[in-house]
Amino acid sequence: MHLAISLNIAAAKGQAVLDFGEIKTFVRAAEAAGIDMVVISDSAEGLSSSPFEATTLLASLATVTDKIGLVASASTVAHQPYNLARRFASLDIISHGRAGWHATMAQGPREAANFSRPEGFSDTDFRRSEEYIGIVQGLWQGWDADALLFDKTGGRFHDPEKMHLLDHKGEFFSVRGPLNVARSPQDAPVLVLSGLTEADFDIAARTADVILLESGTAESAKTRFDDLRRRATAAGRDPDAVKVLTNISFAPDDEPAASMDRLETQLRAKSCDGFNIQLPAQHSALDDFADRVLPALRQRGLVREGYRGATLRSHLGLAGGGDQ
Repeated sequence: MHLAISLNIAAAKGQAVLDFGEIKTFVRAAEAAGIDMVVISDSAEGLSSSPFEATTLLASLATVTDKIGLVASASTVAHQPYNLARRFASLDIISHGRAGWHATMAQGPREAANFSRPEGFSDTDFRRSEEYIGIVQGLWQGWDADALLFDKTGGRFHDPEKMHLLDHKGEFFSVRGPLNVARSPQDAPVLVLSGLTEADFDIAARTADVILLESGTAESAKTRFDDLRRRATAAGRDPDAVKVLTNISFAPDDEPAASMDRLETQLRAKSCDGFNIQLPAQHSALDDFADRVLPALRQRGLVREGYRGATLRSHLGLAGGGDQ
């Protein structure tokens, strides 16, 4: 079972803003608990109350953690595709292959930090975002792993045969490439999508590595999971290359047995690959999860001990992990 934690760094109304030391402690505790990845978003009603930009925070967290995957939200509307691709490729190298991009279509801090269509978004806007994602993923594949030689004696910076120009000319963008950043230790950063409707399942099945879905009935979860795997297969992908995590939350007064039964039922029914735990940015919430919920999951044999490797893709069992 795969486990992620979504951490919104924007403080709720009346809640104190977390400083970097508190966020660092939070993420380190998640790493000690064996969580696959933490998804850092920054959205709130009105102007953001967080002092941090998510990708900058991710770079800092990469220097104080060793194993846990680090995923930052960034909008396809607010950034140019080349610059965003370069930023996440750099973050992946800084983190030694632990970075991921949670793609959103938010136009500002009032929108939800996911891939749902904000109010007023047209089909044209959505096509633009789909093209944007394809460009970013294409730029990440611009260099083979051993393409950069840095051969001062021979005067060769790279092997031309191992450089791949994107040369994209689409409806909304023209991008030649390649990036001036080397290929990442895990082949490419992990792409995470969330907030999807059924109308968005095709793009998710074609492009996403991880899909975060809202919880529902056991029957609906199974139907969505099977649908996404079928669409991934139709797109020419191995269905296991798309990990589906169900969003869940735990309250301190939840019953340890009823909650575990619910999770185990979903896993046994093969209606998801794991869960994304939505927690407030408070130490008590993570401590409660690590001290109470996680041991119960391990007791039932639903959580592995330790990490599979060094990269996020290896944690998730995805191809290109680099150390599998």
